[in-house]
Amino acid sequence: MVFWAGNFIVVKGAISVLPPVGFTFLRYSIAAITLLVLLRWREGAIRLPKGDTLKIFGLGIIGFGCYQILWPVALQSIPAGDSALLIAATPVITALLAMAVGEDQPNAVKIIGAFVSFAGVALVIAAGQGLSLGVSLTGDVLTLIAAACWSVYTVFGASILRRHSPLVTTTWAIVAGTLFIAPLGIGQLLTSDLSGFGPPVVLAVIYSGTLAAGFANVIVFNGVKLLGPTRVNALQFLVPVLAVGMAAVFLDEPIRAIQIVGGAVILAGVALLRRGSWPGRGAVTRAVGSAAR
Repeated sequence: MVFWAGNFIVVKGAISVLPPVGFTFLRYSIAAITLLVLLRWREGAIRLPKGDTLKIFGLGIIGFGCYQILWPVALQSIPAGDSALLIAATPVITALLAMAVGEDQPNAVKIIGAFVSFAGVALVIAAGQGLSLGVSLTGDVLTLIAAACWSVYTVFGASILRRHSPLVTTTWAIVAGTLFIAPLGIGQLLTSDLSGFGPPVVLAVIYSGTLAAGFANVIVFNGVKLLGPTRVNALQFLVPVLAVGMAAVFLDEPIRAIQIVGGAVILAGVALLRRGSWPGRGAVTRAVGSAAR
């Protein structure tokens, strides 16, 4: 979550030079190359995930490809604050979807925690960028579809993690997403003025590709394997709080009192969400406890 929050700070200047999908194509290309090298180093070979290649590629196209096209397109018609709030609905959608398909146990406390955290995010964003929902119904709907895309990737990817490592799954999902957005991304880069492309932008692309898009996604999927999609995606509620704190440190942006209140509400909601357990986790915990004793 720290890497993802830092991404907002690092790329703030980069997207004023590079087109949005073009920038995404560059950073995911770096992420794909980084993860393929890491896969070769960790597992001794670069092999397609036997038996699940098409499923992982499909999820990669949805989670990394469709999301990264829908979100910037929608952002052109709605304010940034509205977009941030709607994307923050991702953990809520994830919790509901995971319970609906049986990847997580229905739990009223989790649902309440998700909505409490979402309310906290609304406070943080409203105090900063502001909100004006309803400016463009099309933009709002496309942003919510983008949020749903990431939820689908996380929830349905959980079953694949029972057969393949988070590194294998994330690597091939990002490769598929990168190939999907390549035509549009390359097209934007070829038709844009890149005169401002310099060392700061290069460093932003490298950070965003290696840490935010590469390693962070592997870490998150490792968490999904251990704790389930609902509990891990709940931590995404912390991204706005971390981003506000980093902006204050690195960009001298002020922190408002209502944002502090919103952060406290988010933490309370996350605490409620994390009270729930994922199917099978109790047995693992008991086994570890017995071994420790």
